[in-house]
Amino acid sequence: MKDIPGSSAFHESGPSPRGAPVRTKIVATLGPASSGKAGIQSLIEGGVDVFRLNMAHGSIHEHTETLNTIRHVSDEVGRPVGVLVDLAGPKIRLGEIASGSVECVEGSDVFFIRGPATDRPHHFVTTYPTLVDELAVGDSIMLADGTISLVVSEKTSDQARCRVVQGGVVRSRQGVNLPGVDLSVAAMSADDWKHAEWASSVGADFVSLSFVRSSVEVNLLKELLRTRQSSARVVAKIEKREALENLESIIDGADVVMVARGDLGVEIDVASMPMVQKRIIRVCQQYQKPVIVATQMLDSMQHSRRPTRAETTDVANAILDGADACMLSGETAIGDHPRRVVEMMRRIAQSTERQYLQSRRQYLEELLGKSRLGAVGNDFLPRPQRLVHGLHPITQAVVEGASRIAAELDARLFVVASKSGVTAIARSKHRGAVPTIGLTDDLATLRQMTLYWGVTPVAVPEGADVNQLLSHVCDWGLQDGRLERGDRIVLVAGIGFGAGGHNMAMVHEV
Repeated sequence: MKDIPGSSAFHESGPSPRGAPVRTKIVATLGPASSGKAGIQSLIEGGVDVFRLNMAHGSIHEHTETLNTIRHVSDEVGRPVGVLVDLAGPKIRLGEIASGSVECVEGSDVFFIRGPATDRPHHFVTTYPTLVDELAVGDSIMLADGTISLVVSEKTSDQARCRVVQGGVVRSRQGVNLPGVDLSVAAMSADDWKHAEWASSVGADFVSLSFVRSSVEVNLLKELLRTRQSSARVVAKIEKREALENLESIIDGADVVMVARGDLGVEIDVASMPMVQKRIIRVCQQYQKPVIVATQMLDSMQHSRRPTRAETTDVANAILDGADACMLSGETAIGDHPRRVVEMMRRIAQSTERQYLQSRRQYLEELLGKSRLGAVGNDFLPRPQRLVHGLHPITQAVVEGASRIAAELDARLFVVASKSGVTAIARSKHRGAVPTIGLTDDLATLRQMTLYWGVTPVAVPEGADVNQLLSHVCDWGLQDGRLERGDRIVLVAGIGFGAGGHNMAMVHEV
């Protein structure tokens, strides 16, 4: 590959090129408020790293146009941007309600019946034909994002009578959650299969699977993508109680994990959500898997120009927990201030990371009893227990050793040459303070590295050896003001780079 678009980027905030980089990545959902060329360019310039295409809305034709626009704008601004295709999954929704909405009064009865439609008040149909068969007396049903609560009180062959425990207004096509109910619905619908095949054909970088219950479902999507020669990474969305019961096997099988707090917060006790989020992120760290935290992160900014204090704290805590990326949904898809909300998330991330890294340095200095970091481990996050799939244990050791060297020497950049991106993931999960540059000659890898915490993707000429890699990154860094004469660089050359493709660590002074 002679020239990879978007190779000159460095994701960084502040007026000075040598200012503090923003390491936490931002995923933004595209929608009516942001999907045109001007909107996409504005969000990229505001700091978006990955765009999410929500397949629950819009046609394949519309999504194709949007993806092509993303690629075109990315080339124009000279910064690689990832694309995440989010499959809708087996989301159960209400059918049409005759008057458009109906109030469920606490203590009253409502009914779920068979069929595609009904005009009877307080009788609901759903998009899941066998729902009545699979409900049992005592089962809980949640409507309208968990704001309305029902319990099944009686069931016949044709309907389920439900008592309203917590009332409210329910509208047509709203979601239905069934916490604790064991459903036989397939992990991927016919539409999901079609959308996954489309994602393969257009070169999507990530494909996410909604409502994952087991690693079998993750592997099914992986196999579908591989048989269609797609290198897309599979994102497992944790939003079901069963996913928490099979958490480690799902995380082990997935390439990326998403804490999808919307439906998960309905499926489980919402009071337990903060600790569940921490648990998911902790296990992802142990398995060295990138993790995205999603849903309502800056929700008030759909209409407000400023977030609430609770929202800014929520974003900061997700970063401190170890999230690689934070995702915006309605804020950028249908909100009034798409770019403003992206810039706010970057400001929160930059402030949080600065304090995090300062606190970490102080902690280690006190722990080691000296003014320099010396042997640095990842003391705020659990150490990995598993290697990234495809990563050799020697490479893992080289990355860890080189990270200590970079901290000891106060290196300006930590450079990782990675054909597949797995070496960059290993460095990313270490959460080193020295900014990381991910070098690759593979376009798919370049775009996938946009999701990895602290990694700035930079393209290199195909087949470059170690000396050429050093020359390339030095020229690039000096030209963009990222480096000055006398700065030190630590280079880790992974499989596929360097003489004979051997792994190595090198310290170079510019």
